[in-house]
Amino acid sequence: MRRAAIERLLPSAYQRAAGPGSVLGALLDVMEALHAPDEAVLADVDALFGPYRTPDGFVAYLARWVAMDHVVAAPRADAPLPLPVGRLRDLVAHGALLARWRGTPYGMRTALELATGVTGFLLDEPPERPFHLVVRVPPAAADRLALVTRIVEAEKPAAVTVEIVASPTDAAPPWPDAVEPDAIEPDAAGPDAVEPAAAEPAAGVATVRAVGRAHVPPPPHDPPEEPS
Repeated sequence: MRRAAIERLLPSAYQRAAGPGSVLGALLDVMEALHAPDEAVLADVDALFGPYRTPDGFVAYLARWVAMDHVVAAPRADAPLPLPVGRLRDLVAHGALLARWRGTPYGMRTALELATGVTGFLLDEPPERPFHLVVRVPPAAADRLALVTRIVEAEKPAAVTVEIVASPTDAAPPWPDAVEPDAIEPDAAGPDAVEPAAAEPAAGVATVRAVGRAHVPPPPHDPPEEPS
């Protein structure tokens, strides 16, 4: 708030006493300086809630808004994030999509790919073990099993048991849903963007949907409506 605007709020007797060089005039100058930082924030307040515009320190707070707090869970409040802040921005940008598909193979795979930046997660449901899920982790994400485990536990249905298996680094064939390296085009959004993954697209359709700075495969179909 400018000094002149503050001065107009004062009674007329105070306004007459707020001339140049007066004590009250100096106090109004100080008030203007104190208001400046807050006004700068308010002028661009919508940036605080944009996943790709908010300061790094606010991204983890936004993750809790979209129910992704399990990703940033840490034993100490001052512990570093378990993933690059760019990956966390991608998760926040896709928070509504992930919430809509929570509990489905598409939702779990998309969350894992966004958090790790790695494609090729394979989800198996062994017919001999009903209500059991085997998550096979590609070699490139084998060093992030703690993060993968937290995401899988949060994304799986409550009644399903889960087993997380890291693939050996010398596995010869790629996972069925992996993207060949020469099939990925460079993304202009920077190193934190997630490469497009091929995940059950419709026949003849090779497009991917872009939300924010990360590319995610299109949903295979609409999730079932919750009973009312």
